[in-house]
Amino acid sequence: MSKHPTPVDPLFLSFQLALAGRYSIDRELGRGGMGVVYLAREVHLDRLVAIKLLPPERADEQLRQRFLREARLAAKLSHPNIIPIHAVDEVAGFVYYVMAFVDGETLAERVRDRGPLPASEGARVLREAAWALAHAHAQGLVHRDVKPDNILLEANSGRVLVADFGIAATLGDDAGGVAGTPEFMSPEQALGQPIDARSDIYSLGISAFYALSGRLPFQGDSATEVLAKQVTEPAPQLSALGVPVPRKLELIVDRCLAKSPDDRPAHATALADLLTSALEQRRELPLALRVFVKRAGRMDGSGTLVTTTLVAVGAVAVGAVSGNPSTGFVSAGVAALVLPATYMVVSARQLLRKGFAHQDLTPAFKSEMETSTEELTLGRHITTSKLEPVLAFIAKVSGTFAVLGFTGIVLSDAFPVLRELSSLGVNVALAWGVATVSSMTHLFLTQRHRDVDTAFWQRIWMGPIGRGAFAVARRLVGRRTTPIAMTHRATELSLGLAAEQLYESLPRAQRQALGALPGVLHRLQEHAQQLRKAYDGMQEVLGQAGGAGATEEYAGLRTDRDRVHGKMTEAVGALETIRLNLLRLHAGSLTVEGLTTHLGIAADVAAEVERMVSARQEVERALQFPRRIAATPA
Repeated sequence: MSKHPTPVDPLFLSFQLALAGRYSIDRELGRGGMGVVYLAREVHLDRLVAIKLLPPERADEQLRQRFLREARLAAKLSHPNIIPIHAVDEVAGFVYYVMAFVDGETLAERVRDRGPLPASEGARVLREAAWALAHAHAQGLVHRDVKPDNILLEANSGRVLVADFGIAATLGDDAGGVAGTPEFMSPEQALGQPIDARSDIYSLGISAFYALSGRLPFQGDSATEVLAKQVTEPAPQLSALGVPVPRKLELIVDRCLAKSPDDRPAHATALADLLTSALEQRRELPLALRVFVKRAGRMDGSGTLVTTTLVAVGAVAVGAVSGNPSTGFVSAGVAALVLPATYMVVSARQLLRKGFAHQDLTPAFKSEMETSTEELTLGRHITTSKLEPVLAFIAKVSGTFAVLGFTGIVLSDAFPVLRELSSLGVNVALAWGVATVSSMTHLFLTQRHRDVDTAFWQRIWMGPIGRGAFAVARRLVGRRTTPIAMTHRATELSLGLAAEQLYESLPRAQRQALGALPGVLHRLQEHAQQLRKAYDGMQEVLGQAGGAGATEEYAGLRTDRDRVHGKMTEAVGALETIRLNLLRLHAGSLTVEGLTTHLGIAADVAAEVERMVSARQEVERALQFPRRIAATPA
């Protein structure tokens, strides 16, 4: 049977002939209205390159000159996240440019083949693309066709590289002569208006939307319909589509997709800074804290079920032996209080021995709540059921009747008047059953859209019960030196914990002489954390404001930010001084009297910081202004 040879593309042959001796073309990589891309080897340097050829049928003199001009401008760009252009040339009627060959895939191919990117990976890709755009914009070059097909992911390193700076858009588009790709055009670009760097930011926002969700925000049967939606319709929110992304990242994407350029980040550097903040917020917690908030700090394992069963059996046995059922109820109640308290103290002691403190639980539970929220929104968008408040009311009422009936049974022997309570027809077993069923049903419905378990244990551990468990556990650990765990702690928290540990290891007489020190440490640490929270909030707002920071409103915010930062620095400095003086006291180079003098100075600093925190005109504005701005719709 004869074998027919594969037909050879005439364009391939003629173009290879024109490049003979300089480039050896291996194969075609892709083709479209914007040109043909070939994989080739540069003969002289013996390296793989990609060659993009202007479609000969579209190469009129005006377009040829514009293509060469734009390509030569792009060739001047030098950035780790931009594909370098090695040469721009015209030979035998062919206009082309030669760029580095990237072994990898485009962002579009990655999403099509393996689905949307995880939130952290999407934020990283978006940030590196923003860095590339920032460099190009600084050189006066606007891309005009940012889209997933022009964002490449290097295979080995995962590095993001942006291609076709200012070139693809030069070739125009089929949508009425408007340059670019309709699905990724900014409103001003779709209207044919002058564009700047903020147009690229809009296109990058749509690319991010696609990378995180696997779909486009605006689609239609024609390019004209898509462009009309770009101009008139707001983009849907990622969370409304059930996409599991952190709220902070979603707000960044929403801001990029604002219809007015003034409402977007002012420049790509500002966008990259916002993404850096979002990525740093997602840093992984130490293993010990992750285990604690997921398992060790919760009494919800198989051991709890066994213990509960043994308590119930033991209560029945005690009641039977004593001949008084109320004795069994009392013993069960005591066990229900003592056993959980013991468990919490043991868990807290284990965490303390690993070098962590009660304060470390705040960011740990916060991180776990964010993670669980993402997981719950994956593939669905579930809102609060109308049955939840009804079931909650039934559970409260029936639970109240059950508690009253139980109280009457337990205390009826000692207080005969309470026997009438149980004779009022209150069926304790029935009330308890209704309360249990309604509570469990309410819990089931609520857990579909909220991590009830984590929220419950967060309230327990961060409230008085958790603080008490750590206080008892700290006494059990004693003053033995426990290494401070290297973790995510803010500076003031690390310094406060280190100083507290040094104080606890002093002889009793010295600790009594420095009795005011723990209070000063606590005040400085707490107020410094409040100021840091205010400072971070104002920094975020100013970063989002970008060019709008020149207004009087933002100028006032900058002043408040600087004042808060100054006081925060003073508080941290005072904590550092106390820690160093405690080290000197341990080394014998400082007396208790000398440390007391420095402690007085630190107390004055703490009082000044406290006045700022409590001053209504200063701190209320510092704490609330960022929230008002962040809550204002773009």
